Amino acid sequence: MVDKTTRTSKAKNPKRSVAINKLDDEIVSKYLIDHPDFFIRNASLIENIRVPHPIRDSISLPEWQMARQRNKINQLESEITLLMEHASSNELLFNQFMALQSQLIKANTLDDLAELLNVWAKSLGLSGAYLYLFEDKWLLNAPSNYYHYALNSSRFDFIRVRHLQYSYQFLGVLNTTELDFLLPKHGHVGSVALSLLGQFGDLGVLLFTSSDPQHYQAGQGTLLLEKISEILPIFIGKWIMRKRVGSE
Repeated sequence: MVDKTTRTSKAKNPKRSVAINKLDDEIVSKYLIDHPDFFIRNASLIENIRVPHPIRDSISLPEWQMARQRNKINQLESEITLLMEHASSNELLFNQFMALQSQLIKANTLDDLAELLNVWAKSLGLSGAYLYLFEDKWLLNAPSNYYHYALNSSRFDFIRVRHLQYSYQFLGVLNTTELDFLLPKHGHVGSVALSLLGQFGDLGVLLFTSSDPQHYQAGQGTLLLEKISEILPIFIGKWIMRKRVGSE
């Protein structure tokens, strides 16, 4: 009898061992999903199960779940705050853009437009605004009175290659050679916002300057700068004609 019982016990153990070895995360997860009342039937397990914790060694399952919920709430709050900041920022940009556009409409000449642009820039705490038109794209010679806005596109290429190869906008610091080219009579210029005009960036240059070297930095948004650079050629076209393709 003893031998038979022992043999029977030994025969059963391997089967149990095989069943245990087959358990993995997927099987356990599927079982719990398929049996949602498991923790109701085994409520005491909830308090006894311990989850590893980097600071407290281990915590109970309810504590772990509460910590996860707190993290989710904190993440949602951060996302909501970020969305509100973006909405507020976009509203501010829109209002600034509309205010500028309403002023530019009042311009009677290109000089008026340039001055209104400069006044608007200074109202934002900037040093000034400057407008340049590529002379191979606009009819700036006589009888036009606007040749002082002319900029040689080829001579500008050294700035384009260095700062505008991959974008129509540049925010940051220009070196002395670049500043001397764009602003021969410039005083102290800390940082600039530089943008090419037109849909294809081939019509000219818009420049905003600040005395603060940190005011304009790479990575800042350029949406407002882009929109201004898109509408300016429309206004400029009221006083200066564009050159036809192939014309001298």
